[in-house]
Amino acid sequence: MHPPAPDAPRRVPFPALVELVKSALTTGVRLFQLRMKTPHTGEFYDLAAQFCALVRAGGGTFIVNDRVDVAQGVGADGVHLGQEDLPLADARKIMGPDKLIGISTHNLRQAVEAEAGGADYIGFGPIFPTSTKEHPDPVVGLAGLREVRAKVHLPIVAIGGITTKNVREVVAAGADCVAVISAVLAAPDPGNAMSELVKEIEGKV
Repeated sequence: MHPPAPDAPRRVPFPALVELVKSALTTGVRLFQLRMKTPHTGEFYDLAAQFCALVRAGGGTFIVNDRVDVAQGVGADGVHLGQEDLPLADARKIMGPDKLIGISTHNLRQAVEAEAGGADYIGFGPIFPTSTKEHPDPVVGLAGLREVRAKVHLPIVAIGGITTKNVREVVAAGADCVAVISAVLAAPDPGNAMSELVKEIEGKV
């Protein structure tokens, strides 16, 4: 499971977010992405440095969304890029061969191009309708996920509207892992929500 951290600290107070990350690590979550769309660079850098240390201490992998400079500066394990961010080839020159670079994709063509360009994994979606983004891309559905799975050999991180009620379908359709935001942050008990998602993915409920 791969929960992008929210636009902290605007959605969740920093202390609560720290506890949420710690809880996620104990439930088996291993990949974390810090996603902040409107921060000052200094604020983003400081938070990224703190979360990088926190995740590493818990045995997890830490990815920075969009900002190659911040990822490089804090020594993150990698960076996740959107279709309109720095080109993959340029990001690779900066990050080096050993860092993870993920690419957000929303159709088969983008997924194939990401693989050909040397991405380490792709994010693919939205699988279902989502309220996290103000202007989301068209829903691809489980059929779209299956189509990409048949053509792309990279790990696929499915994203968009994924909950405990549909996560098994998503994994069955070919996702290697899932990224969630609202399913955890909008839950009455975020820690329990993460635990239930992990159990669903592992087939323990």
